[in-house]
Amino acid sequence: MNDHPVIARIRLNPYSRDVQRDLRDPTQMHRTVMRMVPDNLGDSPRHRSGLLYRVDETETSTTLLVQAAGLDPSRLPVGYGQADVKSLTPMFTALRKGLGVRYRIVLNPAKRERLSLEEKGKRGKIIPLSGPDADQWWLRRAAEAGLDLHVLTPTPMDPIRPRGRNTPRMRLSLIRYDGTAVVTDPDALRDALTAGIGRGKPYGAGLLSLAPARNT
Repeated sequence: MNDHPVIARIRLNPYSRDVQRDLRDPTQMHRTVMRMVPDNLGDSPRHRSGLLYRVDETETSTTLLVQAAGLDPSRLPVGYGQADVKSLTPMFTALRKGLGVRYRIVLNPAKRERLSLEEKGKRGKIIPLSGPDADQWWLRRAAEAGLDLHVLTPTPMDPIRPRGRNTPRMRLSLIRYDGTAVVTDPDALRDALTAGIGRGKPYGAGLLSLAPARNT
């Protein structure tokens, strides 16, 4: 995919029944945001389209951010919210080594359980991380993604439990991180911005947002 993705900022209508349902059920939210990408993308449409999303809540409003190779907000349910779509090309083009940025990301920090030698060949359970373990996980993943974190402020979020068939049975623990960083590897960062970071991408995790750092 050579083209840079676009991002839609959708100010959700709190009176919409579709919005209320989606905010309660992450599986339904995933289905709704997938309506915005083209049809006929094969067996892995989310992956093929590069779709990532995140819900940002404030005291006065709730915004749904959706990123993908192409988006058509007119395919959302009627009255779902007010959408503004922008190309991310200017941001991708501006990335350079040493650039200071502010970031936000919702993550599902986790590790796979180590099994004994007797259980060789089996896969260990996925164990959610919290506190300093989760912070260290994000520091490592950020470094791999071309970011040197200077500030990381964690905000634990309500865990989500996907519903329906063919969905993970475990709860997904989510943590939002806000802070500042310096770009160390623009190419790795572009890859991370496009592909997302960590697990839980179908359920609102992994979308990294960047903005220029404020001059102090």
